[in-house]
Amino acid sequence: MSYSEPTIPPEVPGELAALLDECNAETLRSIAKYADALAEYQEREKRINEGEDEETAREHPEDMPEDVPTKATLTEKEINGNRYYYWQWREGDKIKSQYKGPVNPSE
Repeated sequence: MSYSEPTIPPEVPGELAALLDECNAETLRSIAKYADALAEYQEREKRINEGEDEETAREHPEDMPEDVPTKATLTEKEINGNRYYYWQWREGDKIKSQYKGPVNPSE
């Protein structure tokens, strides 16, 4: 397997790309996790602000574990080419998540 330097997406400001280029691999992985969680949070906030019925978001689905708050949303993440569901919610300044299972149970 050959590796080449990644191309900067046009949506990423040059100043941000330069800052990221100075980070080590561990920091970059932490930034990636934070960015993914932030994107999920912003998408959920947008859905709520666009009039999605908040009562629907507050219902406790039958398949939701009791230790997951009713305000949690079901998010889908791709890891190593496989897709998984996670319950995700905010506690203060932190985004919390709990594994639910694969999108396709045969995976």
